[in-house]
Amino acid sequence: MELDFITENSIIYVLIAWVAILGTAKALKLERYGFELKSYSLVYKNQHVQSVLTKILGRTRRGIRVFADVSVIAGFIMMGFAFWFLLSNVSKFFVEPSEFSELTVLIPGITLTSSSSILNFLLSIPIVLIIHEGAHGIVATLEKIKIKTGGFAIFIAMFAGFVEPDEEEFNKARKISKLRVIGAGATSNVIFAFVLGALLLTNPFFAMILPEPLLSTFYDLPDGVLILSIIENSGAEKAGLLPNDIITSINDVQIYSPIDFPALNPGETANVSILRDGQPLDFTVEIIASDDDPERGLIGIMRDNSFAYKPVLNFIEWNNPQISMFLLWLWMISFFIGIINMLPLPILDGGKFIHTIIDKRISDNSVNGIMWGIYAFTFALFGLNIALSYIKSGWFTI
Repeated sequence: MELDFITENSIIYVLIAWVAILGTAKALKLERYGFELKSYSLVYKNQHVQSVLTKILGRTRRGIRVFADVSVIAGFIMMGFAFWFLLSNVSKFFVEPSEFSELTVLIPGITLTSSSSILNFLLSIPIVLIIHEGAHGIVATLEKIKIKTGGFAIFIAMFAGFVEPDEEEFNKARKISKLRVIGAGATSNVIFAFVLGALLLTNPFFAMILPEPLLSTFYDLPDGVLILSIIENSGAEKAGLLPNDIITSINDVQIYSPIDFPALNPGETANVSILRDGQPLDFTVEIIASDDDPERGLIGIMRDNSFAYKPVLNFIEWNNPQISMFLLWLWMISFFIGIINMLPLPILDGGKFIHTIIDKRISDNSVNGIMWGIYAFTFALFGLNIALSYIKSGWFTI
């Protein structure tokens, strides 16, 4: 597949940006302000996080207490949802391939290749991390666990945030206190995503990712996608499709907007359903190859690419598509980081959550054996979803 110049060289631009950031940090001598600079990372630690969190807690103690209790329950729910999604997704690959959700790891310059995607990702991650780590810290303060430092780290194009509790105090804390602290980060991200999602129900862009029955509940759905013109000698022309026809489905995939068009292979045939003057018609269309990419199949039409979803809750005017798309990215990253973080893997909150539950109940050797078994199963399940996504459509970029 041929890529445009920016996409093809996105990893180079990411590395250039990193060199510029590192050079600026060294020129400003940020080491004097608590930054640690290395060729591959920039880390900032602040030892006064505890006092800030204490002030916040003093005004919101009752609400934080409720949030901390909810975080324990939410931790189990999010972990269960993550396992359910990954297991059911694998099942769909073999039983209902059209329903399989393709997964990818978002890495700037590698799987994130368009400039707009990289920018929205880089703007969203710091907000999500502040919410996540702030929740860890404020619940730790509520549970009277000392916070040693807090800060963030940048590893070329990957971000991390951290709140570092005093290890001795954390280990001595009650089990329920530790579970509250661990579950708070992911819970805060998901709650934020729900609040932002409620706001975005007024935005046509949010319809792109909203599943049924929510989609038809909160949006007036268009009939389909309008055909503007027909490409000469294409499968569409030979089949009898005409300008002003409205495509309603392709291979039984319901079409509401251009993003619903399924991937097609040159040389195969597709069953295309349309509306013509309000009357439904069905056609069998031979798929042609794209001039730009011979492996990509086309029906042979020029279509209306406007987004025709209309929110039922239409009390906010969204006139800036860039802001809409950024908020959509922010919602997506906040929700999925919250959910994925509760998977029981060594570097994620879910691993600490499960370890805290079973710790002290059995011998240390048994705890370690159980944890590594859980880690192996989770990693294999997550890796299988990624591998099946590759089998379905290769490495896909955003």
